[in-house]
Amino acid sequence: MARIVGAALSSHAYTFQAPDTWDARRAQTRQNFQRRFGREAPPCPEAETESLDDDVARYERISTGLATVRNRFDTLQPDVLIVLGDDQDENYFEDNLPQLSIFTGPSFTAGDPKTGVLARYENDVELARHILTFGVEHRFDIASTAKFPDDRLRSHAHYEPLVYLKSAGRYRVLPLFVNGIHVPAPTPRRCYEFGQMLRSAIDAFPAHTRVAVYASGGMSHFSAGFPWPYYTGANTIGSVCAEFDREVIASIRSGNGARTVELSSKDLLDNGDVEMRQAIVLAGMMGEAKPMFLEYEPFHRGIMGMAVGYWNNA
Repeated sequence: MARIVGAALSSHAYTFQAPDTWDARRAQTRQNFQRRFGREAPPCPEAETESLDDDVARYERISTGLATVRNRFDTLQPDVLIVLGDDQDENYFEDNLPQLSIFTGPSFTAGDPKTGVLARYENDVELARHILTFGVEHRFDIASTAKFPDDRLRSHAHYEPLVYLKSAGRYRVLPLFVNGIHVPAPTPRRCYEFGQMLRSAIDAFPAHTRVAVYASGGMSHFSAGFPWPYYTGANTIGSVCAEFDREVIASIRSGNGARTVELSSKDLLDNGDVEMRQAIVLAGMMGEAKPMFLEYEPFHRGIMGMAVGYWNNA
């Protein structure tokens, strides 16, 4: 029987960049906002008062956590890595916006944004088809994608952790998509239940397959790609709802991720946590298991609350 041998979650984007690059990237994010909406984003005073030295010191916890995740996966060498992420008009567009989708093709390519080099990733087609069928039979009408345009996975929620983990050629990779930025999106309860279903599907897979899971998304951040037309609050690019993040992190850290079902989609939207859905799916998969560690730090200069955690299930 298949089993989950390890799992991780992290935020992405700025999370995989050093703090001394954040100011330039934040300026680019603000330009993207203005280009998209035709107006300048309001300033974020907190971003101007944060010091680089403080950010570097606090970011050490995040970078150490990411390195630990990579080392753990290096040691585990799973047969397949399931990567949970959303899509921000990269693989899916307005003509086709699935709430839940799974890649069922034999392989795909993904690029390293720093080098531009494309790498090929093999998928576990049998496991993907099993999850698709199991999901449909258990009231989850999952969409399926057998081939990406140009054979390329373009969602940064997926390729950034794959590049960081140096996954190409080391184990099979199965991308799963959970809508985050397009309204409406799955409720927190639906995401948690989806995670429970995924765990049941993996447990029911007959092959002796060692599965690792990586949830890529969240925490609180208001980016240029945030669903601004549906948001009515006062937060702007650089705002971070740290108190909300910490409450959710505390529940997951204590093995009580089931509390996330009490949240609403409006809660996620109001607190800039539309991508927290990936972490909630993982919480559903891991149940009452407590992570080996789960770090969190809010960075206004990095426009997000950053998190990284790992579950040892070997």
